Amino acid sequence: MIRIKRNRTRIYALGYHIPMSAHKARRVIDQIRGRSYEETLMILELMPYRASYSIFKLVYSAAANASDNMGSDETNLIICAAQVNEGTTVKKLKPRARGRSYPIKRPTCHIFIEVQDISLYEGEYLIDPYIHKDYLASLKKPSYSLQKPSYLLKIKKPRWKKRYTHMIDANVYSSGGLWDKK
Repeated sequence: MIRIKRNRTRIYALGYHIPMSAHKARRVIDQIRGRSYEETLMILELMPYRASYSIFKLVYSAAANASDNMGSDETNLIICAAQVNEGTTVKKLKPRARGRSYPIKRPTCHIFIEVQDISLYEGEYLIDPYIHKDYLASLKKPSYSLQKPSYLLKIKKPRWKKRYTHMIDANVYSSGGLWDKK
């Protein structure tokens, strides 16, 4: 019997029963998936959503786990996986007029964030398909430019053009008529 020893290069952080909708948390998670740790912290600080604070704490916790367990530097970390699942729904009844009750549903969600140290993969390609080689090369460069990676520049522009011009009927703004009487 041969045992394959797997190298643990991915460290994760879990958040259970976070009091928000999974749909609202996914809106933020989709923005940080595949990005570097430092870039993720900047994005989460500037986002106006309530979910960004909980996700910020989880990303910070995952990076602390990586530096504590593997001794990795925070500048070499990327968010390799991030997902949000629906949790339990807290159901309450609120009293209303004439002795009636109104149901209140408070959704919760479970957030999973996994970070990976890219310094362990010098010269190799990561297995994750959504992390592109050009993006990893841009992370290793010391300059922090705001240019888009080359794989994002290949997106085609729409074929349609602005076909309609502003056409105003002369009778719309005319004075007098049936509706002008007081």
